[in-house]
Amino acid sequence: MNFVHVNFLLALAAIPFMLALHLYAQRKKKRLLTEFASQVLWHNFISYPSILNRRFKFFLLLIGLVLAIIALARPRWGFQWQEVKRRGVDIIVALDVSRSMLAEDVNPNRLIRAKREIIDLLLFIEGDRVGLVAFAGTSFLQSPLTLDYGAIELFLDALDTDLIPVQGTAIKHALQTSIQAFSDTPHDARAVILITDGENHSEHMEEIADVAKEAGVKIFIIGIGQREGAPIPNPDGGFLKNQHGELVLSKLNESALQDLALATGGSYVQSLTGDLDLEKIYFQDIKGATEAKELQSSRRRLWNEQFQWFILAGLFCWMIEPLLSGHGSQQSNFSFNQTHDNRKKRNS
Repeated sequence: MNFVHVNFLLALAAIPFMLALHLYAQRKKKRLLTEFASQVLWHNFISYPSILNRRFKFFLLLIGLVLAIIALARPRWGFQWQEVKRRGVDIIVALDVSRSMLAEDVNPNRLIRAKREIIDLLLFIEGDRVGLVAFAGTSFLQSPLTLDYGAIELFLDALDTDLIPVQGTAIKHALQTSIQAFSDTPHDARAVILITDGENHSEHMEEIADVAKEAGVKIFIIGIGQREGAPIPNPDGGFLKNQHGELVLSKLNESALQDLALATGGSYVQSLTGDLDLEKIYFQDIKGATEAKELQSSRRRLWNEQFQWFILAGLFCWMIEPLLSGHGSQQSNFSFNQTHDNRKKRNS
């Protein structure tokens, strides 16, 4: 047996206080009546059956309240096993966190724009596992494949250009890290979304494409930045310069990224405005170019809801409470009237 909303059971703690308050009120009432009349007259005013009747009616109301609280907590017992199958695609998002991603040729800068792109992507995805890889001159798996998209956002918030001290854009190393995260995924259900400016890479794209095709991975690339390039902000102020004192411009290496995406059966888009690029990549390209597979099969308990029995029992208590007879009160009135008539006869 378990409860869906256990917190509602905390309300049961108020029941002893209600009972204590009722007993206190009854005792105070008895004390006031004793002060008003003698013990003999007091018994004529209120009969013992009447007291029992009122107490029983109060306990019916209290029991009905207890049953209602238990019903709100949704008790369940008895279950059947249900087979759960998940179909989808496993997606690794590889995000460039090199210093060139601080360039401000997109608003507010390339890295922040890329993070927003990923958050928008998580709003679209349904049933697909997502992992996160950060890379610059080397790469690290920040989050393994998971259905917990909230966890991905937490890891994403922590990403910065200071995370990886080795500078560069090691796309090949990022791809190898991503492939290792696909350990239990069928080859035709793997996709890597690479978000980068493609700056300062020293690898041959043909070699990277061969690694991806051998692992059955399709690469979908979002290019961040402008073709004309932009200066790279320096942490100490100003902009990054080369050894000759010349301003370093970080340019989007669009042609190389396009070749890599096409060679692996993926696609390339440039991040410009809004999330239209992500909609295209996810709905048209990833879902169209990869095949959803049964990636996970498990069993879960399907519990039988039992709250309705507590509701019925509580309603029954509340319905019969007003129907209880008030004979005790009538007897008290009769005793009071009889005592009053006897006094009149004696006085006359």
